[in-house]
Formats: sequence, C-alpha cells, structure tokens
Amino acid sequence: MEKTKIMRAEDMDSRQLAELVLDMLHRLNVHHTLWFREVEHQIGFSGALEVMDRAWEKIRPNLLERMGGVLGFSVEDGVPSVLAAKSQAQLLEIADAVAKCWLAQDGLWFQAVEFSRGMNDAKRCNDSTWTRFSPFEAWSIKKLLGLGEEPGLEGLERALNFRMYGRINRQSCRREDGALYFYMDECRVQSARKRREFPDYPCKSAGLVEYSTFAAAIDSRIRTECIGCPPDKHPAEWYCCWKFTLEK
Repeated sequence: MEKTKIMRAEDMDSRQLAELVLDMLHRLNVHHTLWFREVEHQIGFSGALEVMDRAWEKIRPNLLERMGGVLGFSVEDGVPSVLAAKSQAQLLEIADAVAKCWLAQDGLWFQAVEFSRGMNDAKRCNDSTWTRFSPFEAWSIKKLLGLGEEPGLEGLERALNFRMYGRINRQSCRREDGALYFYMDECRVQSARKRREFPDYPCKSAGLVEYSTFAAAIDSRIRTECIGCPPDKHPAEWYCCWKFTLEK
C-alpha cells in the first residue's frame, strides 16, 4: 500500500505498523530530551537534573507497566521480569550491546554533522555535547551507586568503571602520591583506526571536557589534569592518561 493512501494507522499492514512503533519510540526519546533541554534553559543544568529525576520516578513505572501489559511481561521491584530472569552473563552481554549502540550512535551523529557541515562543526558539536552528557552520566552513576555528595577519589574510581566506555574499552587505574591516574589502555575507536592504518583521532579537546566535568560532578573538589591524549604522543601501553587530585 502506498504511503500517500494511508490515512490512519489502521490502514497499515504489520510491517508498516512495526515501522510506526519504532518511529514513535524515537519520538518518545527525543521528546524526553527536549523537555530536559528546555527545563535546563529555564532553570539551569543542576536544576534540570533534579526535575528530570522527579519526572523519571513517575515515567519509568508508567512506561514499564504499559509496555508490559501489551508485550506480556511483568514488573518486579521496578525491573521487567524478562530482564530479572536473565543470568549475570546474559545481562552483562546486554549491557555491552547497549554500550556499543551508544558508541555507534555517537559516531554516526559525528559523521552526519561532518558530512553536512564539515569537520570543524562536527568537533565543535561533539565537544559541546560532552559538556552535557559527561556530567549527566556522572550524576546518573552517582545515584545508581549511592556514592553521596563527596565520595572522593575512591568514588571516582568506582564511577569510572560504570561509564558507557567502561563496557567498551579496556581501562585501568593506579594511585600514586595521593593522586588517581586513569589510563585508557585500549580504545575501541582508536584501535579501529590503527587497524586501518589511520592516525589517532585527536580527541584531546573532547577529553578535557569529558573527564573534567565527569570528575567534578562526582565530587566538586576533584581537579583533572591531562597527562597525554591524542594528538599528543603516547606510549603503546595506553592511548590517554588523566590525573585526578582532591583539592584540600
């Protein structure tokens, strides 16, 4: 059936209705994001996080209850039974898949801006996006782990393991002279470029925003210093290194 002749959803066949459902889910996600951005515009980033937290406490159970009703799963303690029934290995695999989808989405957004507006605009949009996503991710992880207001470097080390990147890349930490050193030992993006014999992607400008805002959102006393990040030269053992210290 031609789309021009479709007047209502009831005119669609099963494949077209499936496309409609996916499109509506996309709209749901975008609508959630636009609400956040407008609230941020009106009352600031930290205020928007508080408002979103209050809204999400109501949105999540409502969403799960409605979707569970039509898809045939129950909800136990706020978690879909189909997820709760999975093994630890299966849930870790799902978490890895989500993280890889996130990374692919990030890269495809970058490419879309690059192809339409050029590399400079793509990098500018990328770096600006990290000024929002990194502190949001820190806030989300902090709440998930119950880290409290000032968890210090120990809390930061724990939180770094729960970033999206923590499920994709190989990373490590060490303590020295009261500081925390974080190493990105294996980077999925840079490793892919290396296999294709491309130079490192110069990600330092984004990293400076990403790590400093993440650390400060975990504990406002933490200061961030870049030890090395492309286009900086780096040893074969790691791609980037960041030093975190606690301001006394």
